[in-house]
Amino acid sequence: MRVKLVLPVIVVAAAMSAVAMNAQAAVQTAAPVAALATPTTPPGSYPNPGVVTGATGTHDPTMVKTPAGTYIVAQTGNNIALTTSTDRTAFRAAGAAFPSGAPWTTTYTGGSANLWAPDISYHNGQYYMYYSASTFGSNRSAIFLATSPTGASGSWTNRGLVIESRTSDNFNAIDPNLFIDASGRWWLNFGSFWSGLQQIALNPSTGLRSDSSLRLIAGRNGGAIEAPYMFKHGSYYYLWVSFDRCCQGAASTYRIMVGRSTSPNGPFVDRNGTRLASGGGTQVLAGHGSIHGPGHQAVLADTDAEVLVYHYYQDNGASKLGINLIGYDTAGWPFVY
Repeated sequence: MRVKLVLPVIVVAAAMSAVAMNAQAAVQTAAPVAALATPTTPPGSYPNPGVVTGATGTHDPTMVKTPAGTYIVAQTGNNIALTTSTDRTAFRAAGAAFPSGAPWTTTYTGGSANLWAPDISYHNGQYYMYYSASTFGSNRSAIFLATSPTGASGSWTNRGLVIESRTSDNFNAIDPNLFIDASGRWWLNFGSFWSGLQQIALNPSTGLRSDSSLRLIAGRNGGAIEAPYMFKHGSYYYLWVSFDRCCQGAASTYRIMVGRSTSPNGPFVDRNGTRLASGGGTQVLAGHGSIHGPGHQAVLADTDAEVLVYHYYQDNGASKLGINLIGYDTAGWPFVY
């Protein structure tokens, strides 16, 4: 149940090649960033987002680092908007994943080209992108998969429908996130409102659904929860989620929460031991000062630190890219700095 921001897609000629987007590159060409010691003491207040420049208007961002050492951001927008960066600071527009359109999605979008909440990652020599098609307030929704050898605009191939939800279902098939566990099993976490966040098993050979199982991993009894993102740190699987309302400009109440489990299938609990499936969640980042409604987060393991990527709203209602680094306290709970 969200209003998705339609981002203007500005096609920049040869943008992807200009930042060395060859996914088959074996040598990292970007200068490595010196590893930093991960802090264990949270700051006294929420930090502002780190400095970013250029094409930083975004909604529901997800980031991957390429084998060449550069970055691709995929985000909600017409036919999935792409941006790129060589340094995780300066970003430039790089067209759309599907510049010729994605007609296989229009059954779910009411004919709109606006596609939501992609999840981009790199495996087996190619990029995988799960993304959703829906309309505001409806759970007549679908999640699709596309793959690409380079991640560049126009290089993506539709691999088909992964899962759909209908108005008779008690879940909503949007906001996908792929997670591959330590045993090599593939899971797709997804969901928004309704009964909460769900998990299905995927076939690693195809990236598509492998069976009919459906597991609830987090929920608020029909309340505002969405945007799952799973990330393993140490011996724990951390489930990052967004609570409350996005998409209302400076009035947005989105906030970033987390739970953890020793299994990728849960149960996930917060710092107090309350299960996320029962409404639990430990708050990591919320609105402060002129930073409103931070949420729809993704986590990236980079050479200098683990990185939290999200969107937030400025005082004027514009949705912007937020980036912070992640630390862990002595009990193993994450914070941002």
